[in-house]
Amino acid sequence: MELESLKLVNYRNYDNLELSFSSGVNVFLGENAQGKTNLLESIYVLALTRSHRTSSDKDLIQWHEKEATISGRVKKRVSETPLTLHFSNKGKNARVNHLEQPKLSQYVGQLNVILFAPEDLELVKGAPTVRRRFIDMEFGQMNPLYLYNMTQFKRILKERNAYLKRLQLKQTNDTIFLDVLTEQLVEFGSQILLARKLFVKRLEKAAQPVHFEISDQREMLSLTYQTSIDVGDNFDVNDIKKAYYDTLSHQQKREILQGTTLVGPHRDDIQFNVNDNDVAVFGSQGQQRTTALAIKLAEIELMAEETGEYPVLLLDDVLSELDASRQTHLLMTIQDKVQTFITSPTLSDVTRQLIHEPRVFHVKHGKINLE
Repeated sequence: MELESLKLVNYRNYDNLELSFSSGVNVFLGENAQGKTNLLESIYVLALTRSHRTSSDKDLIQWHEKEATISGRVKKRVSETPLTLHFSNKGKNARVNHLEQPKLSQYVGQLNVILFAPEDLELVKGAPTVRRRFIDMEFGQMNPLYLYNMTQFKRILKERNAYLKRLQLKQTNDTIFLDVLTEQLVEFGSQILLARKLFVKRLEKAAQPVHFEISDQREMLSLTYQTSIDVGDNFDVNDIKKAYYDTLSHQQKREILQGTTLVGPHRDDIQFNVNDNDVAVFGSQGQQRTTALAIKLAEIELMAEETGEYPVLLLDDVLSELDASRQTHLLMTIQDKVQTFITSPTLSDVTRQLIHEPRVFHVKHGKINLE
């Protein structure tokens, strides 16, 4: 899979921009605040309909403008597909092959991307919300059913929390409706929990040899999916549903007292272990970065295995965060395999030697010049 071309209209600091790309490595060079990251962000948004930098779509529309458009042409093994995202004060709409999609969940997956930025180092040592979002965004691209289940789960969770708050404030004493919401939450939440457990297991299998190689064969990586629902190594969805429902029933009084849902996928986490030690707690900064890199590289193979196409890789100013050894391993791994977009202030001679015929764009004040 590759992104052949990109067009931006009134997007961030770009009035009207059209670019065509190499199927290999594309590099955006320029000083800070010139628009390099905006370009990478636009590709990410084109794939996932949302930004990794802001929760407000209005931020994507150029100042003093009322609408913005991102469009691109995606080439796969057997097809070429035009994609368009349009943003306005009324919301956003997505088109595939010029046909409007009734639901954004039907659009996601047309272009698969993996983003690796300095903040992704927080994947290992950051808050649990970072790791949950990582699973939801990455696995959601591969599996439309997971995306649907997550959308339904969040909707019901919001409704259930609102009702728990009413019970807490004694605005109602009726727990029958709470039971209905609990059953619905368990139905979708169990599917999510099972899918996540399976995803983490596959991610571990793909990441272990990568991590072992980067660490000079000194360290073994393992992943643990942590949930407050006692399911152990059980992968039967009906058993998970029973355990989930029993846990919520046991927690009901506490949930009413606190006015919120205390257990479920929205509270779960992933633990990364290096040589059986929690790398977030006991690992060095080097070990944490090696773990994050191994996970990202493993994602590439996992997505290719799941979809039959390699994803597009976005490296946002991440090379400067990696030492020479990790940088070399990253660039050698993706060479001639994955279409890659890199942003960087400069490109060292060593890095240029590692990249096979990169297409280099110079970015200055929102203007692009091809090297």
